[in-house]
Amino acid sequence: MNTILKQNFTVPFQYNVCFSEDIFDPKNTLLAGTLGKEKASKTFFVIDSGVAEHHPNLVEQVKSYAKAHTDKLFLCAEPLIVPGGEASKNDRAIMEQIMEATHLYGIDRHSYIVAIGGGAVLDMAGFAAAISHRGIRHIRIPTTVLSQNDSGVGVKNGINAYGKKNYLGSFAPPYAVINDFNFLKTLDDRDWRSGLAEAIKVALIKDGSFFDWLERHAAALAKRDMDPMKTSIIRCAQMHLDHIAGKDPFEMGSSRPLDFGHWAAHKLEHLTNYTIRHGEAVAIGIALDSTYSHLKGWLKAEELQRILALISALGFDLFDPALTGENLLKGLQEFQEHLGGQLTIMLLRGIGTGEEVHEMDGDLVRKAVAYLEQISLKKEPV
Repeated sequence: MNTILKQNFTVPFQYNVCFSEDIFDPKNTLLAGTLGKEKASKTFFVIDSGVAEHHPNLVEQVKSYAKAHTDKLFLCAEPLIVPGGEASKNDRAIMEQIMEATHLYGIDRHSYIVAIGGGAVLDMAGFAAAISHRGIRHIRIPTTVLSQNDSGVGVKNGINAYGKKNYLGSFAPPYAVINDFNFLKTLDDRDWRSGLAEAIKVALIKDGSFFDWLERHAAALAKRDMDPMKTSIIRCAQMHLDHIAGKDPFEMGSSRPLDFGHWAAHKLEHLTNYTIRHGEAVAIGIALDSTYSHLKGWLKAEELQRILALISALGFDLFDPALTGENLLKGLQEFQEHLGGQLTIMLLRGIGTGEEVHEMDGDLVRKAVAYLEQISLKKEPV
């Protein structure tokens, strides 16, 4: 005889994604108000080394801010500086420093781990927070375009393992996300443009009018005009939030439309030992999947040319020597394993209209790679 007891419950999640400037100015109460809603909260800061280098007064600003708002927060330890970029996700010992700090300083579920940095550091710190005490409140302060408009606003955390990106991780919504546009001013040109790949992505699969807007403002964005960048970040972040609030926020199924261009990008990052930025790899992945969509007969030639022209106008490459058909076919298998189900790839029916497929033609993948390689070599497209 079998006895089956069914359990069913719903857990609501709500968090604010805030946009501001000078968040560590004592006069700006945004962060203090987020941390100390009822009483002063124990707080531990994790800071990206690249951010600390470009903002040498940041640690002192954090300390001064805490002193000015002792009724809202108190620092339980010196801020922890960790390596930035994928290095923070490739070395598990870095994440373990955060977990050890939760033990040493009594950081519990009513405390806060505040991470300041790019998407990789936020991913790593968020994972440490999620698995310590089964979940410590985590506040993200993204400092790159990519993390402010995409990775920093979502519910995913993780580190790299076994040669695969984000192999270990969790779905754990942040307590809050606080964006400070001033952090963007010190980005180098590669990191400035890198996050724009995610804007192209959501525009192509969700909003043709946003793609038109990106085309009109491409030159200003490439020249580091802050006003259109702010608009792009907020609009892109809103579309990501709208998607997360949809049917499958924790990706229990195999549908991941926001991963348009990413299956190839993840493989390319690994093949280049992460010397290529995530956004740069995504831009190439978008170019590849757009070309594939055209070769499949779904995307008009003029639409493909608009897409490739925008990617190029923003300063991205369309091809990397590590990109070969055989490498990418291996990447498809790894992507399917990561999904844990059937292969699901987002392609384009037109600018602003995405459609999922569950198989990819290997010959068309190779032709798409060859097409982009010829363009990069200034040859006539195949």
